[in-house]
Amino acid sequence: MKFDLDEKVYTETYLGKAGELTLKGGNIKVFEKQLVNNLRTALETCRAKVRYLTGRLYVHCSKDCCAQVEFALDHLLGITGWAKVQAVEKNIEAITAAVKKEGLEAKARGARTFKIDARREDKSFPLNSYDIARQAAGCLYDDRILDVDVHNPDAMICVEVRERCYVYCAQTKGHRGLPVGVSGKGLLLLSGGIDSPVAGYRMMRRGMKVECVYFHSYPYTSEEAQKKVQDLARIIAMYGMDTHLNVVPFTDVQMKIKQKAPEAYSTLMLRLCMMKVANLLAERIASDCIITGESLGQVASQTIENLAVTESFAEKPLLRPLVGLDKEEIIATSTEIGTYDISILPYEDCCVLFSPKHPVLRATIEEANEIYRNMEIDDLVQQAFEKREIIRYSIRDEIESMKDGE
Repeated sequence: MKFDLDEKVYTETYLGKAGELTLKGGNIKVFEKQLVNNLRTALETCRAKVRYLTGRLYVHCSKDCCAQVEFALDHLLGITGWAKVQAVEKNIEAITAAVKKEGLEAKARGARTFKIDARREDKSFPLNSYDIARQAAGCLYDDRILDVDVHNPDAMICVEVRERCYVYCAQTKGHRGLPVGVSGKGLLLLSGGIDSPVAGYRMMRRGMKVECVYFHSYPYTSEEAQKKVQDLARIIAMYGMDTHLNVVPFTDVQMKIKQKAPEAYSTLMLRLCMMKVANLLAERIASDCIITGESLGQVASQTIENLAVTESFAEKPLLRPLVGLDKEEIIATSTEIGTYDISILPYEDCCVLFSPKHPVLRATIEEANEIYRNMEIDDLVQQAFEKREIIRYSIRDEIESMKDGE
């Protein structure tokens, strides 16, 4: 495949390994195109060229754009890993020289042993995979640079013979799943806690575009609490290409709940009012579903009975991607994606501040509906929805700010 490139400008090359999308059938081109478009959009303001070929994503860029490219690849959903590579001519001399360079760099990082993983995609190349590995390994072993260990090497040096030859060693783990944009749109109920950002991330990994809504009860919840949620939404946008954070003023709604609802039901009624706003917003933005960070049995309000009550108020499919996970599993993901340290900041959201000492554990849909009707709160819910503030975040803007910082 011919790919025109000014090699005086685009001196650096990165390779990303596509994951789940390679298993698709007749519609695989849709997934491949979305993956490429996502990365091109993120790097729109950089001197970078993106292409996709037989399960590999290639990025060619100028040296001054390496940090931006690596940031984009670090947040790209749909790849199992990526690496900065040497793109060399398809002959064993060039391959051996590149392998030696990777070996010396690995030794400088502390490696003592190595293994060559060679793959010959271009079957016209005269050497097979085993012969490539054997001949390339000689330059490191014979020169006493590194010792061979085929079972547990310190450094795995990869050689891929395709339309060119790509040699690399240090690989960065990617974010598996599907590229964002192939599975519709979801509206995420985003709080300042640990769970909801992880719920949004897990749905984005299934290819869903995610928009966010946050309920703010000033002055009972501080400006710092809103800033915390804005930072979480910004991180979500890094993985999801972009997002809109809808900040809904909920003070009047919460005060009405406090006045009119039995104390034990206050948290449940708050969730129902949030669901009413989510219904309105999902309709406005053409969202296909509503996403929450609820996990079965994690807190008193998340019993199966209470979850059923909440779901009965949803007018769109209600997705709970964390429903079967425990807290340690959720924390592990939040640490991986960079939301944990923000989520544990000591600024509580409205759900925590107004929670009763003894919340109802097993509400019924009938009694919840009756309490909700008696509150006569629909007008306040509508007003809160109309007064929302909308803030947009995008990975493209983030990468542009990185360039400005230089």
